[in-house]
Amino acid sequence: MPTNSGSEHAEQNRETLPYNPPMAVHKREYSSGKTTWSYVFDAPGSTKANRRQIKASNFSTKKQAADAEAKRRIQAQADYEAGLLAAAAPVPTTLRGLLEEFCKEHGDKNLAAKTVERYRDTIDYISADLLSMPIKEITPLHMTREWNRLREQGGHHRKTKAARPMSGKTVRNIAGVVSSAFSRAIRWGLATNNPVTHSDLPAARRKEGVAFTPTQQALLLEAAEAHWALPIILQLCAATGARRGEVMALRWSDIRDAKAWIFRSLTQTRSVLDFKTPKNGRARIVALPPSALKDLDEHQKKQATYRAQFGPDYRTDLDLIVANPDGTPLRPDSISATVSALFRRLKFPKGASLHSLRHTHGSHLLAAGMELTAVSARLGHSSTYVTATVYAHVLAGRDEEAARVWDQFQGRSQESRKERRAQ
Repeated sequence: MPTNSGSEHAEQNRETLPYNPPMAVHKREYSSGKTTWSYVFDAPGSTKANRRQIKASNFSTKKQAADAEAKRRIQAQADYEAGLLAAAAPVPTTLRGLLEEFCKEHGDKNLAAKTVERYRDTIDYISADLLSMPIKEITPLHMTREWNRLREQGGHHRKTKAARPMSGKTVRNIAGVVSSAFSRAIRWGLATNNPVTHSDLPAARRKEGVAFTPTQQALLLEAAEAHWALPIILQLCAATGARRGEVMALRWSDIRDAKAWIFRSLTQTRSVLDFKTPKNGRARIVALPPSALKDLDEHQKKQATYRAQFGPDYRTDLDLIVANPDGTPLRPDSISATVSALFRRLKFPKGASLHSLRHTHGSHLLAAGMELTAVSARLGHSSTYVTATVYAHVLAGRDEEAARVWDQFQGRSQESRKERRAQ
């Protein structure tokens, strides 16, 4: 049998073995007399055929360059080994594995932390038997059975933890996460079809949002005065229709020319508070009514007393309008819980929440005759279709008004024709 010669073996080794020349620290002298140092080394995993280098420059001394090179080389090796471990990790084969991989590889890298947290919570609702099934064996019938199970007993009572029916909307939200995971699995080569798309999903009844009367709104603001920050939160939500996180992320520098410049939102997960872009990723500018500007002035005076008390410990760098006495962010979920308790004490309609003030704002504007496009822009909806869908009951309530306007127009037209004939 023919064998390779020694020279052929040497040539093969030169092509396949890692290419790692010794550490190189370089000196560079400029005509101005300035001297700098740099380093360059081959990244771990580089070969002669595929050489990748890591560089850095502008060090003042040779020692600085050498120390930085050593530190960077250790980090590069650690990153390389971590990458090998990730690449070698087994791919998911069950639905549970797929959902966890979806949250990790897609959610953590592309979605907001709060969204990923909700996605992970979804896994707990799905039956253990279905989660343990191989991905490729799951059919639309399996999915349909699971949606029916969730619809009948997927929820639980908050106090007793006893099983109770789950709303169709919640079931559809869970199905949406599972469907997204399967769509990603198809792209990853782990599945050939999405069983959710052909499953039978329960109908979702759209609930009409709770809208307060002006009297109820005034009563709410009066009852909130005992809390330091709650009044300004409620007032801004009521006067602008902004979302909870948008109001709680507002800075004093965002109030300009009698307008609120809404660029970000405060979000809360179990582990952190974080600022992110508003929903839909769209910033907007909302005009403030004189009453809201007056409330802001009064709140700023109260906040100034806390600033003075805390002195250098006050978080002036955050510049938050809504904050703890020391200037740190309030927790959005805690504020929502406080507001819900206030609603129950005042015996407000069931289902009322902090978000109801946003719904009230939009409902009152539309009922007063404000154009749909203007209301949609003020609320920060992605389109007027969303606004029309959410406030369909308000728009439908103006049908009689539309009939009267049409009749008036027809009457004016007939009178004009009669006048022309008489002439």
